[in-house]
Amino acid sequence: MKERPKTSVFGWLANLNIFKGNPKSRKEIKHLLREAQERELVDSDALSIMEGAIQVADMQVREIMIPRSQMVCVSIDQKPKEFLASIIESAHSRFPVLGETEDDVLGILLAKDLLDLVLEENTDNFRIKDIIRPVTFVPESKRLNVLLKEFRATRNHMAIVIDEYGGIDGLVTIEDVLEQIVGDIEDEHDFDEEENFIKQIDDNTFMVKALTPIDDFNEVFDCQFSEDEFDTIGGIVVEKFGRLPDCDESINIGPYNYKIANANSRQIHLLEVTRIEQTG
Repeated sequence: MKERPKTSVFGWLANLNIFKGNPKSRKEIKHLLREAQERELVDSDALSIMEGAIQVADMQVREIMIPRSQMVCVSIDQKPKEFLASIIESAHSRFPVLGETEDDVLGILLAKDLLDLVLEENTDNFRIKDIIRPVTFVPESKRLNVLLKEFRATRNHMAIVIDEYGGIDGLVTIEDVLEQIVGDIEDEHDFDEEENFIKQIDDNTFMVKALTPIDDFNEVFDCQFSEDEFDTIGGIVVEKFGRLPDCDESINIGPYNYKIANANSRQIHLLEVTRIEQTG
């Protein structure tokens, strides 16, 4: 059987006669894709995925990472009875293993590697260092498309994010990156709690899901947005723009700047909210 030649995404798009001429920027490509969707050459779900695939090239790890304060970690010296409860409660599959300090990440513990403990009555001889996997470190400025390529090449699913001084800023998973392309990947352990809607990046910057309820947003940011017309902060931002904004567009509303960090042709998904520095 003759093997079918592989076709790139852009080759496939060319076959659809979407591109008229040679687009010179990602913005032009997105515009042409939206025109194709209007011409019913691609459906809305395919358009959303293609836009997400293009968008990850403009995003950095710092925009989607799980901050250090929300990391569930295990100490290299802990015994199973000391960490199993927190692992079960978190329902995660991978955990950074710390050494003497919080910035000393020695490896990654996979929950599945603990299954053998179920059959062992005596776990006194158990040592985490015997089963931990190698850890990958990435700078917070790394582009998501580069990180995804590295995840695929190394078959890693988690990386520890470090700042310019080598300190631990947070962690990022392959799921976090894929969600920027295909949308939220929820499982039975995902909950719509506040900590999943709002992530603090530094003293003045937050990553906020557009679906964050108005009352939750008001409580965290000390704002007074009304819930009469909109239920989410994304609705407020779109209303202030007067249209559906594109990625990287920003607008000042009160004491904060709202930058569109993730959006497609139908809605915005993620906002970078930064406190505006007062002068004078």
